[in-house]
Amino acid sequence: MRTVSPDTGVGPLLRGWREQRRISQLDLALRADSSARHISFIETGRSRPSEEMVLRLAEQLDIPVRERNALLVVAGYAPRYAQTPLDDPAMASVHEGLDRLLAGYEPYPALVVDGRYDVVAANRGIALLMEGISEELLTPPLNAMRITLHPAGLAPRILNLPEWRADLLAQMERQIALVRSPELRALYEEVAGYPVADRGAGDRGGEGTPSFALPLVIEHGGRVLSFIASIATFNTPMDVTVAELAIETFLPADRETAAYLRDRLP
Repeated sequence: MRTVSPDTGVGPLLRGWREQRRISQLDLALRADSSARHISFIETGRSRPSEEMVLRLAEQLDIPVRERNALLVVAGYAPRYAQTPLDDPAMASVHEGLDRLLAGYEPYPALVVDGRYDVVAANRGIALLMEGISEELLTPPLNAMRITLHPAGLAPRILNLPEWRADLLAQMERQIALVRSPELRALYEEVAGYPVADRGAGDRGGEGTPSFALPLVIEHGGRVLSFIASIATFNTPMDVTVAELAIETFLPADRETAAYLRDRLP
């Protein structure tokens, strides 16, 4: 979790989020049913916002729930959102629902990651794609970015690695800007530093795949498989742990890939 200095003040923190979102004080005031003058007073420390106002501004600024807790603490209030460990009995229904979702998506690959891209759950389709990667990358906690981009992981088999790597790194950059996590920044610097072998212009793969989204083109068992990835999150989460979960699914981009998976995972 990002550490917030008590001397920072909730006003400057809110101003930082507003500027990051490129929203004017007037626009924020209109969205939060307030006034630009009151927003200015909050940001400069001349006015202490109520707990309700902190939450209202955080909602309009689309601040992650972990960061909303930090804002509340700096403002002198108790955290509003729980952070329940995934192995807590209270999370049993979440686990069961995710397991059913992943199983129902088989034979196509799907997995669940947390805010650090550590793998929370995965189905047989993901296990199939990970066949043959280094055991060092399979030591818990498994990290999806390391497994994908490490030279001992999936990277050597990804035929369009430069494009796929650039897309993943851009995704991480957006996440870092959103949550400002030192742990995520360290992970980014690690995986961005992995060497990338140049396959040459004629060996990138992806021919005949849909152009509406960047495909993941990967070799497996002597076959070229193509996938279109999508990411889903929980709607209006009230728990930090649940808020940071993401479900990533890989839809076959061609009939050959779909048939291969159905044959290998009946």
